Amino acid sequence: MKILFIGGTGNISAAVSRQVVEEGHELFLINRGQRSGSIPGTTSLIADIRDEKSMVQVLGDHRFDCVANFIAFTPEDVDRDVRLFQGKCGQYIFISSASAYQKPPGHPVISESTPLKNSFWEYSNKKILSELRLQQVYREQNSPMTIIRPSLTYETVIPAAIGSWHDFTLIDRIRTGREIIVHGDGTSLWTITHSEDFARGMVGLIGHQQAIGEAFHITSDEILTWNQIYEVMAEAAGVTARMVHIPSDFIARLVPALTGPLLGDKAHSVIFDNSKIKRFVPGFVATIPFKVGIKRTVAWFDADDSRKTIVEATNQTMDRILSAYLPAFQKLALV
Repeated sequence: MKILFIGGTGNISAAVSRQVVEEGHELFLINRGQRSGSIPGTTSLIADIRDEKSMVQVLGDHRFDCVANFIAFTPEDVDRDVRLFQGKCGQYIFISSASAYQKPPGHPVISESTPLKNSFWEYSNKKILSELRLQQVYREQNSPMTIIRPSLTYETVIPAAIGSWHDFTLIDRIRTGREIIVHGDGTSLWTITHSEDFARGMVGLIGHQQAIGEAFHITSDEILTWNQIYEVMAEAAGVTARMVHIPSDFIARLVPALTGPLLGDKAHSVIFDNSKIKRFVPGFVATIPFKVGIKRTVAWFDADDSRKTIVEATNQTMDRILSAYLPAFQKLALV
């Protein structure tokens, strides 16, 4: 198949790109040429997806079996992609987010029929509006779309609720014996998925005729508490974490930017029902447990000191939360 990815070299998409190439497909990547490192076996098309005129020139007479956009975010992005690719691809895949599912959840088990409703996080709301727009285009124009909703997925990032993402701040903090924050009491349930496992599910949907008009989430079946997640992270770092449990709503009031990621996502227990992706992609199973995957991720950071960025603003935010909470907690403990 001839496939186009918008993005294709990021935390989630790089693993998908590698698997597409390994399976012998012809893969083109649209990117701005700003991310170091390319995916061997791919053809780069240097352009800014937001510049529609230049995109028309770069795309030329290309026709694709599948176009997947890993960075589309708004209904306007969807409309632009419809203009660019309608009639030029056999399938358009929109990468949404599992954070679009109802929060707080009405039921702990999440399936693709769970309502999309998140009043806490603008990111999730924009993904919801984008999905609704894409579904409208599918109904009215027969645009051949598929929606995929990843949850917390990692390979070259630290998948923490508070303290890190692309940077190494949290692991450095754990290694140097500083306290880290665990939201709530740490017993809520969560699922973290390695990008290579996600890739196996997504690649199985590319070119899948019965996937047109459908939505899927693709996650691991492994369910962990947040206490277990941070304990395994610390084990991968070679030390023991000094965890401090702080209520999520306290954190959100003190740092409003964390309202969406916590109250709109990670503060709630969720269990993903993956029966639909397994039905459409027979044999799909996530095979990389978090204990194995996070060791690989930490080793990836350790292999190159230039990757081990420490964001002092993040340290300052965590220290500010701890400084605000611990005295109040200690007073309550004395009552």
